[in-house]
Amino acid sequence: MTILEAEGLHTFYGKSHILHAVSLQVGEGEIVALLGRNGAGKTTTLRSLMGLTLAREGTVRILGKTTTAWPPYRIAALGVGYVPEGRRIFPNLTVEENLMVPLERPGPWAIERVYKLFPRLKERSANQGRQLSGGEQEMLAIARALMLNPKLLLLDEPSQGLAPLLVQEVFDVIAAMRHEGISVLLVEQNVRAAVEIADNACVLSDGRVVFQGAASEFASDEARVRSLAGASVENWENTE
Repeated sequence: MTILEAEGLHTFYGKSHILHAVSLQVGEGEIVALLGRNGAGKTTTLRSLMGLTLAREGTVRILGKTTTAWPPYRIAALGVGYVPEGRRIFPNLTVEENLMVPLERPGPWAIERVYKLFPRLKERSANQGRQLSGGEQEMLAIARALMLNPKLLLLDEPSQGLAPLLVQEVFDVIAAMRHEGISVLLVEQNVRAAVEIADNACVLSDGRVVFQGAASEFASDEARVRSLAGASVENWENTE
């Protein structure tokens, strides 16, 4: 079953044409890594899917519904959790108060279950968000999204600024989502860590899709992995 399908997205910021006919799919229980260098259009893609920056052309379908022009709150209520770059937790609320913010949806995820997944958050449940480390804030941002009981998670740079041990911990949690039946679209600069847990990969360059296929296929091409940060559309097409 296809959980998310985007076709031909063209998104602009003012007169700047950012996304050029971007198409991608995420299946049920599947992790898809959305990769590309800085400025490639990864965050804009997530914002377009989430209704935060509407595409001028193209179609977005989530859980069988055409959501292209929906506002973000309707998309979230459908069962989409979004963890933006920079985490965006509430710094003056406690961990537990942050977890109580999302709209309640029926399902297995409740505060006690989240605490089992993130024991560190239970230990710090009375601490304010600003008192947490970067890794703990990322865990809280993911935990808060799980409180929606989502069918789909959109994660934007979850490893940003984290120490290597915490990166592994966060990626272990993301990989576990597959076994919970949650689909994940993961934007990530840590290419090797992302393709290690992903089923499929979609690579953007200058707002265009330049690779789409199995993550293992992409990971096996060392030259492409190494050149990802500076890849141009022409360079990718010439290696086909």
